Amino acid sequence: MSGWMLRVKQAPSLRVDLRGVTPGALAAASLGEIERMLVGHGNALVPLAEFFHIEPRAGDTLVFAADLSGFDRVGWQMDGGRLIVEGAVGDYAGAAMRSGELSINGNAGALAACEMAGGTLVIGGNAGDFAASTLPGSMDGMRGGTLIVKGNAGARFGDRMRRGSALVFGDVDDFLASRMVAGTIAIGGRAAAHIGYGMRRGSVVFAGTAPVALPTFVPAIADAPVFWQLLARDLARHGGVFAALPGRRIARLLGDLAVGGKGELIVAR
Repeated sequence: MSGWMLRVKQAPSLRVDLRGVTPGALAAASLGEIERMLVGHGNALVPLAEFFHIEPRAGDTLVFAADLSGFDRVGWQMDGGRLIVEGAVGDYAGAAMRSGELSINGNAGALAACEMAGGTLVIGGNAGDFAASTLPGSMDGMRGGTLIVKGNAGARFGDRMRRGSALVFGDVDDFLASRMVAGTIAIGGRAAAHIGYGMRRGSVVFAGTAPVALPTFVPAIADAPVFWQLLARDLARHGGVFAALPGRRIARLLGDLAVGGKGELIVAR
C-alpha cells in the first residue's frame, strides 16, 4: 500500500464531500487516478486535484496536511488503513467507519462517528453534536469500535448507541447517552442536563464530576466489583483522568426506569 500527502490549495467556496477518499480507495491508485477522483462541491462533482496538491509519501498512511473545516465525510465508511488529518474537519467524520484508524488533530463537526461499526477514531480537539449517534433518519447509533475525544463533546453524545466504546476527556452537553441501547461511554469532565434520557441498557462511567441524574434513576443495591475491575482496567489504558479508575470505588445508578431501562450510571469516587 502506498502513502499519500494531500495539501489544500485554497479553502473551498462551498462544502466539499470527501466520501470515497480513504486509504483503501487510494492504495492501488496512481497519482493521475487520484487527481481525477470526483468529490462533491455544492451540487457539482469536481476532480480532487481542484482542491489539493497530491504527492506520494513513505509508508502506507493517508495524510491531509491541512485544516479541513470546510470538508465533510472525512473517513466516511473507512474500511482499513490509517488516515491522519493535521487540523480540524467538518461533519460526519468517521461516520459508518468499519475498520482502520482515523486521527484528527483538531476539532470535528457534528455527527462524528455516527453509526461507526469498527476501528478507532481519535479527535484531538472537540466534537460537535450527535457524536457516536445515528445518521439522520436512522434508528441505530454507534455499533462498534472506539471513539476517543480529547476535548469536549456536544449534545446527544451516544444517542441510540448500540455497541462499542466512546470516551470524552472533557465535558459533554445535554442528553448524554439518550436512548442508549448498549455499549460503554466514559466521561472525564462534567455532563450537562438530562443524562441517560430514555436509556435502556449500557454503561456510562463518570471519572470526573459526579452527574446530576434524572429522578428515574435509582441507586443500585448490589455491587459489581468483578465487572468494575474489568471495565476500569480497559478504560485506564487510555490514560489521563481514566488512568486511576481501577483504584477507585464506585456508586451505581440504574435506569431509565421511565422506559423500563436497565442501564447504569457509574460514578467513580
